[in-house]
Amino acid sequence: MRILGISAFYHDSAAALIEDGRIAAAAQEERFTRKKHDSGFPAHAISYCLDNVGSGLEGVDFIAFYDKPFLKFERLLETYLAFAPKGFQSFNMAMPIWLREKLFQKDLLRKKFKEFDPEFDWKNKLLFAEHHQSHAASAFFPSPFEAAAVLTMDGVGEWATTSVARGQGNRLEMTKEIHFPHSLGLLYSAFTYYTGFRVNSGEYKVMGLAPYGEPKYLGLILDNLMDLKDDGSFRLDQSYFGYCTGLSMTNEKFDDLFGGPPRGGGELLTQRHMDLAASVQAVTEEVVLKLTRSLVAESGARNLCLAGGVALNCVANGKVLKDGKFDNVWVQPAAGDAGGALGAALAAYYLFQGQPRTPDKALDAMQGSYLGPEYDQSDIEARLAKAGAKFTVLDDDAVISETAQALADGLAVGWFQGRMEFGPRALGCRSILGDARSPTMQKTLNLRVKYRESFRPFAPSVLREDVGHWFDVDADSPYMLMVAGVKEERRREMTEDEKALFGIDKLNVPRSDIPAVTHVDCSARIQTVHRETNPRYHALITRFKEISGCPVIINTSFNVRGEPIVCTPEDAWRCFMGTEIEVLVAGNCYLRKDDQDPALKLDYKDAFELD
Repeated sequence: MRILGISAFYHDSAAALIEDGRIAAAAQEERFTRKKHDSGFPAHAISYCLDNVGSGLEGVDFIAFYDKPFLKFERLLETYLAFAPKGFQSFNMAMPIWLREKLFQKDLLRKKFKEFDPEFDWKNKLLFAEHHQSHAASAFFPSPFEAAAVLTMDGVGEWATTSVARGQGNRLEMTKEIHFPHSLGLLYSAFTYYTGFRVNSGEYKVMGLAPYGEPKYLGLILDNLMDLKDDGSFRLDQSYFGYCTGLSMTNEKFDDLFGGPPRGGGELLTQRHMDLAASVQAVTEEVVLKLTRSLVAESGARNLCLAGGVALNCVANGKVLKDGKFDNVWVQPAAGDAGGALGAALAAYYLFQGQPRTPDKALDAMQGSYLGPEYDQSDIEARLAKAGAKFTVLDDDAVISETAQALADGLAVGWFQGRMEFGPRALGCRSILGDARSPTMQKTLNLRVKYRESFRPFAPSVLREDVGHWFDVDADSPYMLMVAGVKEERRREMTEDEKALFGIDKLNVPRSDIPAVTHVDCSARIQTVHRETNPRYHALITRFKEISGCPVIINTSFNVRGEPIVCTPEDAWRCFMGTEIEVLVAGNCYLRKDDQDPALKLDYKDAFELD
């Protein structure tokens, strides 16, 4: 049985295909169109998924969409009626789009699928899941657990913003919900907007900025914006926000409470902005911990699954793991809306069709999240040659040895291997790599390669067998969604002058033996690398360890700011030639920047919009 899952028309459109319960393929549309967070119909992603299993749409039993548009339309109407006549301007702008496109999404989907197959039986094959049901299914069904509690947190689905479910075998029962406009995700997005970053993409920046500040506004938030109960349930005072009635996330009352208007895009970050980031991060962690503690007390569950955009907050996830109330915590790597495509397909397979489920006890059913396109060696060589690249083809052992030595020599390496990752993180197949021991590599990669803010942290990839020797955790974290502290014995004692530094001045102080991946609070966003899911990446880090004595390297996504992660060899070549990456390794092709024709160099710095 084949089931195709779709998410589209809001942000991060994607497609995923399930074949007899196995996740065969999944990809975001942005990777093909090169438009960050592409929200359009995922035609390219669908084509890839179908090609992966050698089928057309006629070979698909069902297509599952990740939410229910009529319920979203109901929310729009009821929200306007609740606040009317306030908010008429935003309602008047939204209504034509809803009437023209979104209210009739079923018909729009039918037309789109008929372009793939004119005989497509949309009346019997097209299914709709609820938004949070899709998220919950994406979290529980691929997990290694026979039974688990499932917590989903995001901005908003149809009505739900936070939901709890109980998973058992092939069943998933939604049990509790918090409804719009009370939303932890939208609270975080409000502060993302207020601190001058883009909503739905800048939340990562707020999380990365938080350790540079102090949570000085924590009390102000909890005393004014949020009524938080002991069980983690909450309500937001809507008089401070604009997302229900206006065209912005916050309003003048919010400005008055926090001492000024939102930061403009070109304004310098100040200590106040860092303190605001630290404060909303602290609130988020407090809410999540109250929710998870309440959940384990009520359910008695020993396993927890997380999904929804808030589950991409790896700092909060790390606090939940460290809290120890659950024995095991598993986070869907595509926790945002892209993962809804996978969840919708899984919900159709298990809940609608009642198919049996056998959890993958080894790691999980996501296959390392390596679910996207791959290119064989001859194809890579042909594509690079056509682009004008000069490269050497090495055997497998030489590729590993040469790349490990380049990393040890302090070079930035573009690493293009195997199947592309599904989700927002590069996990060792579409990655830029560097030496974690370098005290200057973080700034170099941010400013000369990624062209983004210097404060943005980088993640360590560490051999799974070595993680407990370097970090305060000894658990699987294959998807870079857990934060833990660097081991005390790996840390560097700071001087009194260094300890006295504030804000961004903390950035250049080495804090450990692996300063390039150690954040200012001595934490790191860890990816454990497993031989079972990515043997070539595991072999590379193993060889680097043999050379350097260190089983940790930098792993950041292969792209510049504002660009989707690279998908094809041509994408990798362009990024290589448009940045100061010094080495590109694509399959067994080894490219040095110094060997390339200078006339082919690209100006990538301003090629994409700010993210």
